[in-house]
Amino acid sequence: MHEQQHIAFFTATILEWKHLLKPDKYKAIILSSLRFLVENKRVKIYGFVIMPNHIHLLWKMEELYKREDVQRDFLKYTAQQIKFDLKQQYPAVLEKFRVGAKDRQYQLWERNTLSVYCYSTAVTEQKMDYIHNNPIQEKWHLAALPEDYHYSSARYYFDNVDEFGFLTHYRD
Repeated sequence: MHEQQHIAFFTATILEWKHLLKPDKYKAIILSSLRFLVENKRVKIYGFVIMPNHIHLLWKMEELYKREDVQRDFLKYTAQQIKFDLKQQYPAVLEKFRVGAKDRQYQLWERNTLSVYCYSTAVTEQKMDYIHNNPIQEKWHLAALPEDYHYSSARYYFDNVDEFGFLTHYRD
């Protein structure tokens, strides 16, 4: 069976674990990009969480799209949009992401993302629990309950509310 037929657990981290995704407007960039990918039938998104310095997704590529290409485009687009805002609004913050590499002046995402295929419902559910419990961990304490954290798919699963309009239940 082809790997890409399985849901993948994907993690992307901001360079040096900096808390760049703290502002809601940067979380909104991530959300609009995810919505675009779903609306353009590149992916199905089953779960997500946007943390201050990283994101986790449970997603599956649609048949015509390669995982590497979608990940690259998603990370490149979100980085560009955030960089445009930083350049205009917070140039000093942007300087913290200067890398001076051959192919780029700035780097917002770490180069090594994590992508693990979930070969069973049990693994998918374990990853989903991990994603949804991330914001309530003591080190983050972004919410008291998973479903109270807005930038996650938890409410979709706990309360059957899809505020984002792009989620698919992992059992569908």
